[in-house]
Amino acid sequence: MKIAVITTSFPCLSETFILNQITGLIDLGHDVRVIAWRDSADSVVHPDVARYNLRARTRYIPPVPQSKALCLIKALQLIVTNLPKGPGPLLRFVHMFARRRKGLSLQHLYFLLYFLDDGFDVIHCHYGPNGLIGAFLKEAGINSKVGTVFHGFDVSRYPLTSGLDVYNTLFEKCDLCMPISEYWKHRLVELGCKPDNIVVHRMGIDLQRFACVDRKYDAGPFKLLTLGRLVEKKGHEYVLRAIAKLIDKGYDVAYTVAGDGPLRDSLEALAAHLGIGSHVTFAGPVTGDEAIMLYHSAHIFLLPSVTAADGDMEGVPVVLMEALATGMPAVASDHSGIGEIIIDGETGFLVPERDVDALAERVQYLLDNQQLWPATGRQGRSLVEEQYDISKLNRKLELTYRQLWAGEKPRT
Repeated sequence: MKIAVITTSFPCLSETFILNQITGLIDLGHDVRVIAWRDSADSVVHPDVARYNLRARTRYIPPVPQSKALCLIKALQLIVTNLPKGPGPLLRFVHMFARRRKGLSLQHLYFLLYFLDDGFDVIHCHYGPNGLIGAFLKEAGINSKVGTVFHGFDVSRYPLTSGLDVYNTLFEKCDLCMPISEYWKHRLVELGCKPDNIVVHRMGIDLQRFACVDRKYDAGPFKLLTLGRLVEKKGHEYVLRAIAKLIDKGYDVAYTVAGDGPLRDSLEALAAHLGIGSHVTFAGPVTGDEAIMLYHSAHIFLLPSVTAADGDMEGVPVVLMEALATGMPAVASDHSGIGEIIIDGETGFLVPERDVDALAERVQYLLDNQQLWPATGRQGRSLVEEQYDISKLNRKLELTYRQLWAGEKPRT
């Protein structure tokens, strides 16, 4: 199949789940192209970008003029120049524009031009707003199957800011909606998507990169780890406050925070204010190999995610999949779809959002009961192998689109 992947920023180091999906589909023999709004401009780039020559497979949406008049002139030029390639879709675009279709812009035309002569079998959209682009392309007459993967912010914050009816066109035109968790499936139904147009498709990891090792404590501080962007929904503040409580009780802990983001300065200031600065290391952004080293050097993984003030929520964080794959016990919030990977008391422990006392108590329980670590870690690894193995998931995705082309209902 020839597959177009529409995403927002590429290549984005924090979105290895998209990268793993792209390279996995290429390995299965498919011709995959990426269309992104922008280059991520990350200082660290995953080695698979070069290994698979993904830059050559990627197109970026050009910037648009600031002036509406210049946008109109540019649109007319592009339509006249490209009319022989696709008169039907371009005339439909003109018709939609004449009817003052809500939200239609020059950028929509740029997307449309990429699909006039490439003959894609599948348009695979990551995130709901990009699914709206896929729905537009279907409406314009592009004969491809369109699927949209919903991750987190796109079914939490985005409908709150853009209107609860924002996806009505997508639900009507898109061939399949693919939330990454059962939790988000229910949310899509609440937003108006028909249940028979939804198939949960989880994100996954390359398990071959993550060896499972039983955790044991020898000497020195207990090593705790969080990996993720330093943003509100990750809940770093509550880990710092919980660690302060553990230190007050006499526990020797060393906490590493890997990742970067807008809250770094305030989190460093909070650690200093709590008097735990010497126990906390802010490691900054890390590569995939560096992350694996951190997983294997730590005893317990912490990710107390929260619903941000603007409504933004997690999906199922890939870092939890990775941590569990290495055999590390985890403590996380009962938030979004996290309860589908952290099975309380089996693969780790769940605590209520923003509950510092509960977080400290669960971590303390694990510190006091080190005999639980190996079994908990192995159960976590088994769950990831069963549900989050990217090789299995990519084959499932391939089958899903083949079923759509055959007129069959994709399997759940």
